[in-house]
Amino acid sequence: MSLNTANTPDGAGVLIFNGEAILLFVRDVTVQFSKNPNQLVSGKKVGLLYLTSHRIIFMPNDKTDNMKSFEMPFGCMDDVNLEQPIFGANYLRGMVRAIPGSNLAGEIKWSLTFSKGGCIEFGMALLNAVKMAEQRRPENAPPPYAPPSGSFYAAPPDYFEPEGDEATPFLSTRQTHAERPDNVFMQEAPPPYPGMGAERMPVATEELRRAGASITNAPPSYEQSAGELRQRRT
Repeated sequence: MSLNTANTPDGAGVLIFNGEAILLFVRDVTVQFSKNPNQLVSGKKVGLLYLTSHRIIFMPNDKTDNMKSFEMPFGCMDDVNLEQPIFGANYLRGMVRAIPGSNLAGEIKWSLTFSKGGCIEFGMALLNAVKMAEQRRPENAPPPYAPPSGSFYAAPPDYFEPEGDEATPFLSTRQTHAERPDNVFMQEAPPPYPGMGAERMPVATEELRRAGASITNAPPSYEQSAGELRQRRT
């Protein structure tokens, strides 16, 4: 897990890796964290939820929250379950553990509820993604997600297009979660380790720059130094 490494410096946009794809996107999802040693990762929060080819990213609606983004890479998740109680709303639950170097500690139990429905569809997609990623999980502890060390740009249009036969479990779920997320940006660097499927080739920086610039009403590209970006983790 990692804190404040999947958002733009202003906290307004989500930041993914070059070659990572967003599979599903849902608004107004409530996440509940168990008690843990990480001060900013606590309590109940409502926000945006992204399921990507490598991880879950949560971004609170409250822009004054010091948690700008919280990510749970598939390789750090355990005991993921879809709960369907007789009384009460369906929800997802699981546990995520900190990776050495992530500036977080211990293990955190979490749960997700969906105010607008779609928990079962999202849950099945998540379980499929975790299962597929387990087959490619590094034998050694994976490196932590970290703030980008270079520039990043408005993501090209195919960031929301799963590829190949492995995308099949997620396409039908789009019937429930059909909204395309906005304010999506892409780093120059590829993901630090494999995700759920065959890796996409990273887009050349110049092509990424042109793709972002060609999107109608795209936000401006960000140009930040590595030092400025690392300040988000302090």
